[in-house]
Amino acid sequence: MPTTPSSNEPAPHEAVEGRPAPASVARRRIRAAAFLRGRGTLTQPGLDLTRLPIGLDPRGLSLVDGVRAALAFGLVILLHEWVSWPPLLTVALAANLACFADAGGPMRSRLLVLTLFSLLGGVFWGLFGLMQPLGSLRVVPLAGIAIFACTYARVWGVQAQAAGNVLVLVLCFALDRPLGPDQALAAGLVFTAGGLWATLLALLLWRLHPYRPTHRAVAEVWRRLARLCDDLEDLASLTWPEKPETKASAQGGNRQIFDRQTFDLQAFDRHARAHRRSVREAIEQARTVIVDLARSRERISDRTAQALIRLEAAEQIFAALIALSDLIEGEPDPRRRRMARRFLRRLRPLLGVIARAIRDDSVIDLARLERAIARGARRLDHDRNLRDLATRILDRVRIGAKLSTPDGYRPGGALLGRASLPLGTRLLGPLTTNFTLASANLRHAVRATVVAAPALWATLVWSGPFAHWLTITVVLTMQPFYAATWQRALERIGGTVLGGLIGAGLAGLVTTPLVLAALVFPLSVIGFAARQVSYGVFIACLTPLVVLLVEVVEPGHGSWEVAGMRALFTLLGGVIAVASALVLWPIWEPDQVRLELRKAVRAHAAFARAVLCSGPESEASGARAQGARAAGLALNDLEAALARALQQPRAGRHPQVETAMVADAALRRISARLTALRYAAETGEPEALAAWSAWITETLASLGGEEAPPPVRTPLPMPAAPHSEGLRRLVGQVELLSETLNPTPTRGVSG
Repeated sequence: MPTTPSSNEPAPHEAVEGRPAPASVARRRIRAAAFLRGRGTLTQPGLDLTRLPIGLDPRGLSLVDGVRAALAFGLVILLHEWVSWPPLLTVALAANLACFADAGGPMRSRLLVLTLFSLLGGVFWGLFGLMQPLGSLRVVPLAGIAIFACTYARVWGVQAQAAGNVLVLVLCFALDRPLGPDQALAAGLVFTAGGLWATLLALLLWRLHPYRPTHRAVAEVWRRLARLCDDLEDLASLTWPEKPETKASAQGGNRQIFDRQTFDLQAFDRHARAHRRSVREAIEQARTVIVDLARSRERISDRTAQALIRLEAAEQIFAALIALSDLIEGEPDPRRRRMARRFLRRLRPLLGVIARAIRDDSVIDLARLERAIARGARRLDHDRNLRDLATRILDRVRIGAKLSTPDGYRPGGALLGRASLPLGTRLLGPLTTNFTLASANLRHAVRATVVAAPALWATLVWSGPFAHWLTITVVLTMQPFYAATWQRALERIGGTVLGGLIGAGLAGLVTTPLVLAALVFPLSVIGFAARQVSYGVFIACLTPLVVLLVEVVEPGHGSWEVAGMRALFTLLGGVIAVASALVLWPIWEPDQVRLELRKAVRAHAAFARAVLCSGPESEASGARAQGARAAGLALNDLEAALARALQQPRAGRHPQVETAMVADAALRRISARLTALRYAAETGEPEALAAWSAWITETLASLGGEEAPPPVRTPLPMPAAPHSEGLRRLVGQVELLSETLNPTPTRGVSG
């Protein structure tokens, strides 16, 4: 019988597979140092709610999108240089704007949105070109109504939002020069033709794989699970001695233990805030993509059903990893943490292999993967809770792997007619729901109209070849929330300045119009390929294209003049957009934080009721899974509101924000403890759990009540103190939440 190693000495097998290599030790120390400097989680430095989420995502680089967009209008520009027919410039511009308006998604919805954009763009181009000679007093009111409608279209989703924003650009371009009736009709038809040409090229002549967005979305879920697993492995490495060294003084030793425990708790808090939120967002995004695809095809095909099964397996792995993190958080037994770390180290590459197979639609060697899965559950037999969680996770990994084999599960299709909402409901529902001053979308549309109308009036009175950039910048920079507006302004201004310098330099090196037109193609490839990498990078890559297009369409302007005027109007428009977000009908985030906190507490009360007050049938019916999902989404909404509040001036010091930060950490721990109890093979104290269930659920329900602020009440009667560590921690976190939201004297049980 093998001997059990002491808690202070590594197990013999750790010399091979348990103890990290020296390079891995150095890597973990660097991560820990980054965490201590407040730069984020151990694997993601910089994930801080107080910082603007400005960053690069190289995985978003899409050369196919860049080439397709370049062909849509680059070929037309070259054709114009050959035949010199002016309407071709309008066709090229319409194709370019149609590429901007294409936000991706299912084919049917993209076809509908791009077709409507092409038709409405033609109407805007002809109508406002015809009205331009009537003067600003007649044009601006109608233009304001159109801007309101275009910005309010965001209530229908990302695709409608992108098309609405680009229609504002069409409006501004149409007001640059007057048109007669015949000219307006011809220009409108030509613009519509250009938009339909880009639509035809994107969706019919060069049709992308219809399931590729689904594969990427589901693969992203598995990839983020692998990152969560990697970060959790690092946290499992943070094992501290139970007692201070004998040479240290009592005071110094106690301080050392306190600091290490504080570090451990904060590390788990930041891990949960960063990675759990990231995985939950990816799961919801993938679910939306799958449902949209199934609805557009009116059936669940074999590939769609596979995506749903993979997503369900990933969500169950996500829940089990949350339970695992609760199992090792604050765990004084170094042996359990070593076993968890070993399991996580073996699990991470399995998740990565499945993520790559889903993304590339490739085949997995199931026999080889089965051997790796079998190794993952070794040496966990004497820890029942850890073994059960590992078995649950590996079973779901096996499901994900089998779907990437040649003889994978191929379910039959089914119609979705009953699940699909009527077209009228899908169109009118978001309009009526958001038509209230409490809606951020309505406030944004009104704010954009009120600010853009004077800017448009100024560009009509003091007309110039580049004046429309002011109105365009104001509308495209302005967002429903101040933090998003501030971020967009920084990215747009910085990208415009950098791209203007590059564009002016390129234009200065070229002397013939044909070479200028030829440069449009590679610049458009680069610009649209970087569209999903970063908004700032996209603007920086796109601005040189704009500078060269002005040189082609309106020769006579110097390249440095074009770059300078674009930078000037972008800076001025960005300042106006940021100022308006603070002055005109702002949404003060401390109030939003309070509302989101109430919703999160109520969601956790429902989750606790499903776990603690229901039998095993609630797991089979999906009630617990729905409760866990609702609690996770509510926490994501709360942290999004917290991030916006911390980025508003002086809002970070608001008492409601500080309270919500403490409550958010407590709710994360409550959610993890409830998830652990959901999967626990045994509670160790069933009588105490039954006695505490009513107190926990009633306390959470009362804290999430509709009254504002929470009423001062007599504390609910509390049962005898539990003896199991898991239940004690759950009760302690509920007490902490209660004291944070409703500071009344209570009898502590967690100490």
